[in-house]
Amino acid sequence: MDPMTQSAQISSSQGFADGHNSASKDSKMSVKDLIHWRDPKKSGVVFGVSMLLLLSLAAFSVISVVSYLLLALLCVTITFRIYKSVVQAVQKSNDGHPFKTLINQDLSIPPETFRKHVDSSLTYINRALKQLSRLFLVEDLVDSLKLAVVMWLLTYVGAVFNGITILILADILLFAVPPIYEKNKTQIDQYIDVARTQINSTMAKLQEKLPGALKRTKSE
Repeated sequence: MDPMTQSAQISSSQGFADGHNSASKDSKMSVKDLIHWRDPKKSGVVFGVSMLLLLSLAAFSVISVVSYLLLALLCVTITFRIYKSVVQAVQKSNDGHPFKTLINQDLSIPPETFRKHVDSSLTYINRALKQLSRLFLVEDLVDSLKLAVVMWLLTYVGAVFNGITILILADILLFAVPPIYEKNKTQIDQYIDVARTQINSTMAKLQEKLPGALKRTKSE
């Protein structure tokens, strides 16, 4: 292979990588922009669709919601297909299938992309398993006690709300908290610092009351 061809291939691969990284960055930024309501129309559409879907799941079963969505999609595509066929017959045109461009698109997932996402997911799964092992095997007593308190509080949350209700509240908070925090960042940070100081002080007092053997275990 001559140097010119090799240089061209390297430049092409670098350009592809840069484009992929740029697209990934744009995707992350678009999610951030959505929850911060940078574009009210897009954020409103996403929030409305997500709320409609969650409310539908609260009223109907998952199978019913999925079936109705797919049925609605089929009604739209079939109606459009028949309409275009009638128009072509009346106008005696030969435009072909109205979805020909979409049909010819390659929707297969490249093996490299699949492996990349699997590897990325595996990293998070291993990290979560390590943390769960550390907490449930009481490597750090204080952290395990924190988890126990959180689980105890969640039993009360579960008694009041079901899973769909929690998802609806989470969806509302996801789109409501970021703009509120952005407008009142200074005051909210002050309250967070005060709360963090109080929690750290309480944990320090709790740690001081631990038996000597547990203190040595924590220090090790």
